[in-house]
Amino acid sequence: MTILVVALAAVSLVAIGVAVHFAGAARRQGPADVSVPPTPANAQEDGSVVAAGPTVDDDVVAPGAGGAELLGRLTHAVDQLEHGVVVWDARGDELFRNRAARSLAEARDGHVLVAAATEELLGEAVAGRSVRRVVELFGPPAESFVVSAYPFSDGVAEGALAVVEDRSLQRRTETVRRDFVANISHELKTPIGALGLLAETLRDEPDPAVVERLAERMIVEADRVSNTVDDLLELSRIEFGDDAEFEQVAVGSIVGEAEGRIASAAEHRGIKVRSDIPPSLEIQGDRRQLVSALFNLLDNAVKYSPEDSEILVEAVDGPADGVVRVYVNDSGVGVPRRDLDRIFERFYRVDRARSRVTGGTGLGLAIVRHVASNHGGEVLVESTEGVGSTFTLILPRSGGIEGPVDRPGDDRTTPHTKRSEGHPS
Repeated sequence: MTILVVALAAVSLVAIGVAVHFAGAARRQGPADVSVPPTPANAQEDGSVVAAGPTVDDDVVAPGAGGAELLGRLTHAVDQLEHGVVVWDARGDELFRNRAARSLAEARDGHVLVAAATEELLGEAVAGRSVRRVVELFGPPAESFVVSAYPFSDGVAEGALAVVEDRSLQRRTETVRRDFVANISHELKTPIGALGLLAETLRDEPDPAVVERLAERMIVEADRVSNTVDDLLELSRIEFGDDAEFEQVAVGSIVGEAEGRIASAAEHRGIKVRSDIPPSLEIQGDRRQLVSALFNLLDNAVKYSPEDSEILVEAVDGPADGVVRVYVNDSGVGVPRRDLDRIFERFYRVDRARSRVTGGTGLGLAIVRHVASNHGGEVLVESTEGVGSTFTLILPRSGGIEGPVDRPGDDRTTPHTKRSEGHPS
């Protein structure tokens, strides 16, 4: 439906442009050069004409500002479309290309393949064939484009129209949804299946020592199910912003509460969590959500950092852009670049074998992303495999960002900020 609307708009643009052009030419030639046109085949008894396609009223195409003004407005409207639009005449000469299509033609990356496919399909459409092709770019990031080309003839002009639709976001959404269903099935079925097997074994086991060991294992698996459900409920609550209460909160108190929650796990692995937060730094936000985001960042850092290492939490006030940047630095394992685009997805694991050892539900970074979004901010990550990672939680001081946010590294010059992106979830 969207492509049909785009096609009609582009064809109308060409029709109006051609009509305006010939009307202007007729005016310049003078009355002696203008012959009386034959009566249209679709003329009515009262002299009116029933339109068979995109048409232009006489007052629109008449010489002067009216037709040119409508043509300008239509050109501007098509130029604002996210879809790429290219129009050729019957000889294969380009009549129009909107802004999105121009960006593809001027690209120096994988988008040149999309531009080449557009040219090829337009050639087939000029020959009278309607064609369609899906162009997949494997990135990173992976992208998907649908190029459709159609011949057209509206009685005023003939040629071909191509529409380029970027379906990358739709494909990524479908991938996330499919993986979510598969992952939640795995995350719940595995411990539930283990509970059933353990209970069956426990029923016929006479040895008290074995019974005790099996019961302890059942408790572990039950906790695993409970944690998964709790994280899903937390993610759902944060994602939809339920019960959010925005107020002025001190960044130091948020970090301190998150550190208190992670202290036991960090101490167990001999990891020291150190913070450097200006005491007067405040932001407007929901305290519970912000503590949850910081805790999940620290929990992620503790799980993937070597024993006896250090995690540093810093906060920097950016008066120029009105945001506060909270950095969580670790010296963990990092992540391959191929996984960078997906680490904030629900249940996504860079290394599933390692995740079974470290535990967790795989929902922590998804929670962080939604907390940042609810506060009008974002979360960024920089990492190098085997060296460490820096997560940056960017939050507005007043509850909203009014413009582009600078990337981390603008307000400080620590070694942690110049790394390629990534970190395991």
